[in-house]
Parts: sequence; structure tokens; C-alpha cells
Amino acid sequence: MVKYNADNLNDVFSVLSDPTRRSIIEQLSKGERSVQELAEPFDMSLPAISKHLKVLENAGLVTKRKEGRYRYYAIKPDSMENACEWMDALKEVWSRFEGMFGCSKNKKQ
Repeated sequence: MVKYNADNLNDVFSVLSDPTRRSIIEQLSKGERSVQELAEPFDMSLPAISKHLKVLENAGLVTKRKEGRYRYYAIKPDSMENACEWMDALKEVWSRFEGMFGCSKNKKQ
């Protein structure tokens, strides 16, 4: 099994369990954005968005830079590497179960 930082792994999955933060990550996957740009699709205040961004920053998933009064966020390169390695290691295990118990990736529900 791949060695991983359990604390980081827990932080990443905990942070990404929130749909708002997943949406923010999706927006940032297209490039750096200001807090105002990130807040546009949500029906919530800028302070609420800022709290989500702080959680993402504390988990090491995003970086922040200031330019004047504005704050810009970007995805931190390689921030998901630990989680991806962990999931990749499990793919082999789960692939052994494919077809068992009537389960299959191709089976329609």
C-alpha cells in the first residue's frame, strides 16, 4: 500500500465533502479567480465565501495572493497528489470486486 500523510488525506476529503467548496475548486480549475468572481454563482455573502476559501487554504488546496484590496485564489499545484495516490492504490483492490455480487461499472441501474 502507498504511504501517505493521513492528516492531509483526512483534511482533503473533509474539505471536499462540502458542495460549495467542490464548486469553488471547479471554478479554480479554469484559472485564478478573485473572491468576487468566486462568489458570483452562489447566493451567499462575501464573508461566507471567504470562510470557505480559508478552509480550502488551510487544507493546502489553494493559494492566495493580494493585489491592492483584492484577493485572488488559485489551485495549489500537487495539492491533491496524496489523495490521488491513495485512490489509485485502491483502484486495484476495487477492480478485483468488479462483477462480484452483480456489480459492474457497465451495469445500468
